[in-house]
Amino acid sequence: MIKACKFGGTSMADGTNFLRVKEIVEGDEARRYIVVSAPGKRYSGDSKVTDLLLSAHEELLKTGRLGASFGRVRERFLHIVLEIGLKIDFGRILDETAQEIEAERSEAFTASRGEYLAGRIMAELLGVPFLDAREVIRFCGDRFDGETTYTILREALKSKKRAVVAGYYGADETGRVRTFSRGGSDVTGAIVARAAGAGLYENWTDVSGFLACDPHIVPSPARIEALSYKELRELSYMGANVMHSESIFPVREAGIPIRICNTFRPEDGGTYILPKPQESEEGRPVTGIAGKKNFTVIFLEKSLMNAEIGFAYRALEVLMRHGISFEHMPSGIDTMSFVIDSEQLKGGALEQIEAEIGAAVRPDRITSFDNIALLAVVGHGIHGNVGTSARLFRAIARAGVNVRMIDQGSSELNIIVGVDNEDYERTVRAVYEEFFK
Repeated sequence: MIKACKFGGTSMADGTNFLRVKEIVEGDEARRYIVVSAPGKRYSGDSKVTDLLLSAHEELLKTGRLGASFGRVRERFLHIVLEIGLKIDFGRILDETAQEIEAERSEAFTASRGEYLAGRIMAELLGVPFLDAREVIRFCGDRFDGETTYTILREALKSKKRAVVAGYYGADETGRVRTFSRGGSDVTGAIVARAAGAGLYENWTDVSGFLACDPHIVPSPARIEALSYKELRELSYMGANVMHSESIFPVREAGIPIRICNTFRPEDGGTYILPKPQESEEGRPVTGIAGKKNFTVIFLEKSLMNAEIGFAYRALEVLMRHGISFEHMPSGIDTMSFVIDSEQLKGGALEQIEAEIGAAVRPDRITSFDNIALLAVVGHGIHGNVGTSARLFRAIARAGVNVRMIDQGSSELNIIVGVDNEDYERTVRAVYEEFFK
């Protein structure tokens, strides 16, 4: 079986970590294709290399030359090379990179150099070929060109027993560097896994997989051994940030399983993300709990709303004009609510939107309330286990928490409850106690 592995920023933070990655890769012959991120923070208060490069780009635009920020990037990489004892003139590579940055004057190109330089070092350390993502990952304008990429990358990989690929970026049809947005190196890792026909995509980070809930709220929560792509989507959307679901589309489309692994504890089991749901060994209906604070709910009520054609369309059109997205839209026969991230409604926007919705649909009542937290209880087992909802609401009631809102889709993959911000942590602890203790 071929394994494609992606190592995140914390795994690349210093020379010691590079050596740790080398040991992990060489410890399994199946780990053939390696994707690296730019070095992340070494300690609290440190800077990520990508952030330094973005600052370097700003300095370049202001002064016409690279300044202190790129100097710090240079120091980071030279120190890594020194730590791992590589006999390579990396100062020359950094000089060439600086010249290219000054010539390109492109934010995307500058930001991508962290992955490029880390990839050069890792390939040298492993003694394997380095594949510059500019040569093997294609964009059509700003959009990823999968058809062209898989053809080029598959051809580039098939003759190589092992190789390192820089994460986060590629190039468009003109050769100009383009970067992925959310979870950029995760996307590259998934692309490489698919192009290589991998049987497993390992994503190495600084945690031992997904936890059943936020460890800042519940100390030492249970580790999720396996979850489905759909459960990942629900949990990451609601704030579980080990891996963003949008970053794995290449392996999801190909049905390739993912394993989340801990670079610093490789012996840990991690979490498998699978195409199809797996029943937990304990038979739990709930896979995980996630949530976010600070939402505002706009509530509409109108008699015979269900008979009024276009009511929801006219209300949503107001949100669209203001560029406002909504998280959920619970409704009843004569009621409708929009749940919106409060950050979007600052500076008088809420009052303006309420006025415009009122004029558009003429409701009997329109009101809003803020400081709402959403908590999602996620699991394929919710659908087939009688009494899951009853257990959830009994647990919340025992904690003395008032539920402000309930939203459950027809798929029954999750149940979302809204509570006051101040009750959020108490609710998480109560729900975790009910389903995981």
